[in-house]
Amino acid sequence: MAAQPYQPDPIEATARTTTTNLNYLLPNGPSINRRFVSAGVEVNTGKYGPYPTTIRDGRSIKRHFSFNKHGFQLLDAPTSVSDFHDKTEVESKYQSEVCAHVKAAFDANLVVSRGWMLRTSGTIPDKLSSSPEEETKKEPYRHYGGLQPAAGEVHVDTDPSRQLIYAERAYKAARPDGPGFKRFIISSFWRTFSPPPQNCPLAVCDAQSVGDDEGVTNVLWVVDKIPETEAERLDPTMDDQNQLAAAIFLHNPNHRWWYFSRMEKDEALLFKFHDSDRSVGWRVPHSAFWDDSFGVEANVRSSIECRTIAFWE
Repeated sequence: MAAQPYQPDPIEATARTTTTNLNYLLPNGPSINRRFVSAGVEVNTGKYGPYPTTIRDGRSIKRHFSFNKHGFQLLDAPTSVSDFHDKTEVESKYQSEVCAHVKAAFDANLVVSRGWMLRTSGTIPDKLSSSPEEETKKEPYRHYGGLQPAAGEVHVDTDPSRQLIYAERAYKAARPDGPGFKRFIISSFWRTFSPPPQNCPLAVCDAQSVGDDEGVTNVLWVVDKIPETEAERLDPTMDDQNQLAAAIFLHNPNHRWWYFSRMEKDEALLFKFHDSDRSVGWRVPHSAFWDDSFGVEANVRSSIECRTIAFWE
């Protein structure tokens, strides 16, 4: 959808607002944009800067939002998981729950999970020191099922040019003899499980306010150790073409931001990373932000995100 200024529904003027800084990509930064992730740490090569931004609280009008227009909805989404820090419990229950919720919300034929991650606005414990022998026995880091910091830059986790191949591979693995698909949506199912209100919630950008031509590719490198120097991180010989990638964004004053305050454990924010149907709201930039609305009442944010792909056959 085009990023032409549009006339919002009058009901949106009734929403409470808060002002914060969102970190957008700065112009005239490095020509190579990469995000290196390892256990408990994430580092970008791009340079980001804070832009004062108004964020509207959709809590009082939560039924107003639609996937086709805004690209996101707050769902009532009960869960049977009692401890999200218990990886065994999450692995055994959660992804199937999420797929069921997403299938119902999108009315899709098939939904497959593509992994989950915990995030926190609090302190992430340092890794325990290991002997050289123990270090050599460690499995390579997987960006899956761990604990990472809140992602505080405006981004979408998918680069548009790479998603059809990604979806085709996932569909073939899930349904090797299937008839094929006509449409797919890659999305995030985001739940906070710490008590409300949270000090660092997630803001989502109205898809109607984002231009199809916006976004800069940010290549994802999953590594055991973050490269120590900028020269190493910007090495031009690295094979960026065969890696997953996200989209990062320059500041656009037309972007229209929302969040849902005081989220409860049995709610979830479902929003699009990539919809193959470009005639509707097809992607939602998002970012964690520090919400000063509730002062000392606010709690550390603990959340779980689960990525899925929904298919229509």
